[in-house]
Amino acid sequence: MNKFKTLSIAFIIMLGMGINTISNAESTTVKIKNPIIPAATKAIATTADKTYNMVNPAVMVSNPKPYLNQDVKFRAKFDKYSTLGLDYKPAFRSSEKFITVLIQRNDVTTHNVPLSELKIFLDRKEAEKHIDLNSGDEVEIAGHVFSNALGDVWMDAQEFSVISTQPKKTK
Repeated sequence: MNKFKTLSIAFIIMLGMGINTISNAESTTVKIKNPIIPAATKAIATTADKTYNMVNPAVMVSNPKPYLNQDVKFRAKFDKYSTLGLDYKPAFRSSEKFITVLIQRNDVTTHNVPLSELKIFLDRKEAEKHIDLNSGDEVEIAGHVFSNALGDVWMDAQEFSVISTQPKKTK
């Protein structure tokens, strides 16, 4: 009987510690350092037709809700064209008219990791003008965040420009 009491008390203590750990984990916020655009920067980029808020893509995907229905602009390293997220019903963009642009995570500097949580849709006709882009080329993208489906940022690219290019790597 004494062993049962000891085990019961130990179980209750462990259960209480586990619940406390889960509660603390939910209240923890993640801070991402961006070597390209500081997180505290709230610059405004203005073009002929629209005003865009300069943002950090890694911060956008860590907290997508404030960016919904906002016009945003950022510089990033191009990773590749993809079909990721196309034809998905809740945030529909046709694979016949659009292509997805993947950029590299700017919070990981040791490897080239695509920022797949950010779905950037570019018109196929515009993408064909930049078909010769290589992974690592610096691009500037401005557009409108139209959805937060699946907890990700879904964005229409309204302006896409190449800032600098890297020579293609041969194997």
